Amino acid sequence: MIIKSLELENFRNYKSLQISFDEGVNILYGDNAQGKTNILEAIYVSATTKSHKGSKDKEIINFDAEEAHIKTYLDKEGLERRVDMHLRKSKSKGIAVDMVKLKKAAELLGLLNVVFFSPEDLSIIKNAPSERRRFVDMELCQLDSIYLYNLNNYNKIINQRNKLLKEIYFNNDYKDMLGIWDMQLVSYGQKIIERRELFVQQLNEIIYDIHKNLSGGKEELVIQYEPYVKAEDFEDLLKKNLEKDIKLKMTSAGPHRDDFVFCSNGIDVRTYGSQGQQRTAALSLKLSEIELVKKITKDKPVLLLDDVLSELDSNRQNHLLNSIGDIQTIITCTGLDDFINNRFEINKIFKVTEGVVENEN
Repeated sequence: MIIKSLELENFRNYKSLQISFDEGVNILYGDNAQGKTNILEAIYVSATTKSHKGSKDKEIINFDAEEAHIKTYLDKEGLERRVDMHLRKSKSKGIAVDMVKLKKAAELLGLLNVVFFSPEDLSIIKNAPSERRRFVDMELCQLDSIYLYNLNNYNKIINQRNKLLKEIYFNNDYKDMLGIWDMQLVSYGQKIIERRELFVQQLNEIIYDIHKNLSGGKEELVIQYEPYVKAEDFEDLLKKNLEKDIKLKMTSAGPHRDDFVFCSNGIDVRTYGSQGQQRTAALSLKLSEIELVKKITKDKPVLLLDDVLSELDSNRQNHLLNSIGDIQTIITCTGLDDFINNRFEINKIFKVTEGVVENEN
């Protein structure tokens, strides 16, 4: 998989942009707040239909415009493909592949697989469980359209159930309406739990060797999935928690409360690990993500590195850069010194200044 070029119109701080990428390593450099990350975000939206920041469509459209366009030109298995994204402040987005409009956004997933790595990802181990759930969901939604379908439906039903719980709090007559929501919630929730279990198994098959190598053979990393409730117990726990949920006016049990624990040599890295150990575990996780995408899709993802190298020491930098191999990589940074010092091969360099991108080679 190769991204050949990208065209933006009224996306973030870009009124208009056309940029062509090399199939190897591409560098976007410049001062902070110039628009480097916006280019990576546009690529991520083209791959997943969503912003990696969780931004809504209206927030990523240029302030002075009502709509924005992203056109991404790809080379997939020797075939030229094109993804058109039409973002609108007042309506849902429109998506087309090879000029054919998609009925559902989910139809896009799997065409372009990306791995996005930012400084925030280095804190995924020590942050709240919601960050780890978000990582798992973002990756699984790219790799598995059925998971995306189940997750979207689960989230919709959770919102409906929570609204109903608020109604029941003030009027108990609505209580009989919960049954139909609970039945659907359990059905979708069980499928999410089972898929997350498989995902963690697949990651563990890869991350063990990567982390052992990254830690100089000193540490063995294992990811433990900690579902809030087991799939087979979900229905019973919903019933048991009913009065509690009514008082709280929210659903207290389900995969929206899951967590994932990273254990190094049997010790919880989040609670007892040093910052260095937490960062190494996070880096191992991202490197494993690359290998997992390769394994499942039988294709290479595009790697997006958003100013992450400046956050890593030289040892971790080298491990990350050595892992790139023949993957198309787009890197943002504030300067080129780190790359020159590491004698890192760069195929194409762009300077970004206030939304203007200049090709320097």
